[in-house]
This record gives sequence, structure tokens and C-alpha cells, in this order.
Amino acid sequence: MPDILAADEAKSRVRAAVEANRDAVIDVSRRIHADPEIGLQETRAARLLVDRIGATTGVEATLGLGSLPTAFRAEVGSGELVVTLCAEYDALPEIGHGCGHNIIAASAFGAFTALAPIADDLGITVRLLGTPAEENAGGKVTLLDEGAFDGTHAALMVHPGPEDSIEMNPYASGGIQIEFTGREAHASAAPHDGVNALDAMTIMLTAIGLARQQLEPSQQIHGIVQHGGAAPNVIPGSAGGVWMGRAATAEALERVIAVIRRCAEAGAHATGAAVTLTEGPFRYLDLRTDAGLNAAYAANLESVGRVAGVPMPRGGSTDMGNVSHRFPCIHPLIGLGDPVAVPHTPGFAALAGSEPGDRAAVDGATLLASTVVDAALDKALRTRLLTGSES
Repeated sequence: MPDILAADEAKSRVRAAVEANRDAVIDVSRRIHADPEIGLQETRAARLLVDRIGATTGVEATLGLGSLPTAFRAEVGSGELVVTLCAEYDALPEIGHGCGHNIIAASAFGAFTALAPIADDLGITVRLLGTPAEENAGGKVTLLDEGAFDGTHAALMVHPGPEDSIEMNPYASGGIQIEFTGREAHASAAPHDGVNALDAMTIMLTAIGLARQQLEPSQQIHGIVQHGGAAPNVIPGSAGGVWMGRAATAEALERVIAVIRRCAEAGAHATGAAVTLTEGPFRYLDLRTDAGLNAAYAANLESVGRVAGVPMPRGGSTDMGNVSHRFPCIHPLIGLGDPVAVPHTPGFAALAGSEPGDRAAVDGATLLASTVVDAALDKALRTRLLTGSES
């Protein structure tokens, strides 16, 4: 257990370091925001972060981890307590940074650069992981499976939201690609020779609409039709789309995915079409945050002039949920000061790239770094994290 620094002194030093690096933190956030890249294509964002880490700390980051060329890793310190900071930087199609991942990346970058000079004094190893494709491909799930998180004792990140909240409250979720295959025919001269794949899709949609009445609390189904025929005078021989199920737990998710499957099979059975159901390679799990780390984060809010609001209503999903099933973690919301702002909208994207987003990035860096100090210097919390005992 390190005894070189007291907690107050360590927090004072990381606050000063974040403030000294304020312009760089904001610049990272603004540059990523101005140049949105969707998941698995975040080449410029990842390169920007890797270059800035090297320029600011002298730490050489590794770009490209396992099967993810836009993931990266930087590590500093040699202490036995390993704390992983997660940076997301992917954007949404058309909307850009409507989820504010530019702020997540800048906050993690700022916290890493603030902790780097005192990591050994705190007896910690600080790992910064660039985790791509949270929105569309579960980058953290791949990184977990490929060992990038191995050795972690605590994983931390902050996510922008309308207001400050200690916990995000996401669903477990999973997606299914659904493809119906029928048989084309002339829609006027010989419709009886066709098997209408779009009719199969319509029956599935109707069945899902009716099934919603019997869904369990906190279960959801939503999706899109991607194709359903090429011309109105041809019986559609194919139709398909993507559907998602969400639920409060992995077990409840399994049950709602079964509902989607049955509804699709009903459409196929009624029309005589064939159906192919292809689940994605992963599911997002529900988020299980660590009470001790959450308490430390909450106690640090006052230092940046923030107050935690009411818990967020359940919504969305995140691959940080999968991390939380393996390691103690936190995933609080850093507010943009607009209680009616809705993520995944152009309005939220505009906030994330303006002054409220700048403040959130800087405050997020300070809060993450201060919470890491608590994890390092609070004897009970440090011991529990190192031993893996329950909070």
C-alpha cells in the first residue's frame, strides 16, 4: 500500500494536471466531434488519441489490438492495482456524435494524462483502452474475449447525458437479422405461382405488435425492414430486416429473443416462405456497477461543482455491461446541463460539440482521475478491488 501521497494532495495534483491540460482535452473532444466516424472505421479518432497520448505523457500507445485495428492501449505505472479507463469514440450514422462519445474519449484521455505522473506514487498501473464500435459492433466484447482487459481490477468511464447521474440504467440487448425467402411471380398474371416474402414479414410485424401486450416489464422489441421487394408488379421473393430485443437481465433477454423468433417463424409458416434467423456474434449484458466506486465518484462531484440528479430511467444498452460482469466498474452520466436533451438526436450532438460538452470533458477527466485516487488510497476499497471480494 503506497504511503507517499495523501488523498487530498493526490487529488489536488490531478485537478491541477487536468486544468493545465484543459486546452488539449477540449481540442481532442472538438476534433473527434467535428470528424465523426462510425464503429470499426474510427481511424482518425484512434490515431489522434494515440498521438496526443504520446505527445502529452511520453507513453507510447499501441494502435490496433487483436482483431480491432481502431482499438488502442496505453499503460503507465507498475503498481499491483490495475485500473482501466475506457475511451469510446465512434459516432452514429447521419447524426454524428449524438451520443457524445467525443466527450468519453476526451475525459479518458484527460484522466490518463493527469494520473500518469503519479501512478507509481499511488501504487497503481493505469491502462487506457480505446474501445471502438460501442454503437454497432460491441468493441468491448471483442476486447474482453481477446484479453485486452485481463488483469483489470477496476474499469471506469463517464458517458454524457442530459444531467449528472451516478448510474446509467441500460438494458441487456441482442439483435437478429431476419430474412424471408419466397418465390417471385407476376403480381397480376400469375400471383398464385408466387410465395410472398413481404407477406411473411407483415405477419411477423403484426405478431410482434400483438405480442407486446404480453411482454414482461422492461422487455422491448424494435427493428427495421431493410428490403421487401423491388417492383410493385412482382411478388416479392425476399424480405428482411434487423430486430432488437432488450430486457433488464440476460435471462429476460433470452425470453424476449424467443418471442421475436416465434413471430418470424409464424410469418414463414403462414405464407410458406422460408426464414433464416441469424443472431449477432454477441449480446450486450445488463450493467452491474460497483457500489464502492460509485460512492467515490459521487463524493468527488462537489469538487467540480456538480450534483447528482435522480437515477436515469432505464434505456439503451452498452457493451460496458459485459465488462461489468467481469470486473468492478462504473458508468456514470456527466451532464450537459439540459434535462430535456435526448441522446441519439441532432440536438444532443450539437450540445456535445459546444461549451457544455467542453465542460463535461474536462470535469469528466477530473472525476475519473479523482475516483482512481480513491481506489488507490482508500485501504478498504483498494483491498476489496485487489482481492475481488464483493462490494
